[in-house]
Amino acid sequence: MDLNKLFQLVIDKNASDLHLIPGYYPTIRVGGEIYSLTTLSIIDPDLTQQMVFSILSEEQKENLLANREIDFAYSYNNNRFRINAYFAQGGICASFRLIISKIRTLEDLLIPAFIRQVVDYRQGLVLLTGPTGEGKSTTLAALINEINNKYAKHILTVEDPIEYIYPKSKSIVSQRELHQDTHSWTVALKSALREDPDVILVGEMRDYDTISLVLTAAETGHLVFSTLHTNSAPESIDRIIDVFSPHQQNQVKNQLSIVLKMIVSQRLLPKNNSTDRVPAVEILVNSGAVAATIREGKTYLIDNILETSEKDGCLLFEKHLVSLYHAGLISKETAFSYAIRPKELENFIKKGKI
Repeated sequence: MDLNKLFQLVIDKNASDLHLIPGYYPTIRVGGEIYSLTTLSIIDPDLTQQMVFSILSEEQKENLLANREIDFAYSYNNNRFRINAYFAQGGICASFRLIISKIRTLEDLLIPAFIRQVVDYRQGLVLLTGPTGEGKSTTLAALINEINNKYAKHILTVEDPIEYIYPKSKSIVSQRELHQDTHSWTVALKSALREDPDVILVGEMRDYDTISLVLTAAETGHLVFSTLHTNSAPESIDRIIDVFSPHQQNQVKNQLSIVLKMIVSQRLLPKNNSTDRVPAVEILVNSGAVAATIREGKTYLIDNILETSEKDGCLLFEKHLVSLYHAGLISKETAFSYAIRPKELENFIKKGKI
């Protein structure tokens, strides 16, 4: 069994992921569903280790053996794979995420066009949120590349690992990978403020230090993009505030109410009669009403603002589900399965909106 042949199979099948776990057949994910490659052999621990070690440097092997897991990227046939190798029950396993070489546009991704306005912002914070594997990085890449093609700016990214490689265009782009180009998120972000960036992409807001530095960067005249593993806009705001100690939270609420520009919460839904998936999004634009609720700690009011502020560009997740259903892209069952607020969706049904 050859790893490169498995990579090619992932590409040919338009799969998003490949999993190698000893005791199982190689497994791919297509359209969100897992499929075992039963025409191949069940893999054993030695084979998995051999395949993973074949694409690791000596330093990476040492890190994997010492830390029992490692994130890295690997290029194959003009595509990149984001890889996490890890130990389970004493054996090496690996998860491979395919990163398509071409950076797609928002139109290609079926993302609402309103989101495009963030590329014209000069400073502030833009967040893409959602569970792992829901297309956040792909949407972010589309936005960053649009800035790259439209403006002459210095774009600086800190990623773990680097996923999309931005082509040379009007901007200059510095892409830094954790452990390869920098030792930590904190060091990289502190350094970023001295590297004359206009736009900063932080792969993930993981902890207190990262979140604090991201807010500072947005406050000091930079346009900052980042991600959070949260399901909705109100949850994202609460997550940021709750990272700080109680005596810091009032200051952070004020800071966030000023620097926040937009939160986009994204999920990928199974598309009707297809193995493809279609994005459903919630959009929160930081209007005066939103800023006031953040300052006052009343994030429970944001759902109502989302529902009643479409003129400001806000979009409730359930309303986007309704529009996707009416466009014939998803089924009613899918809409209910993915709804964050099922009661709101029921209300739309009663009002004849679905």
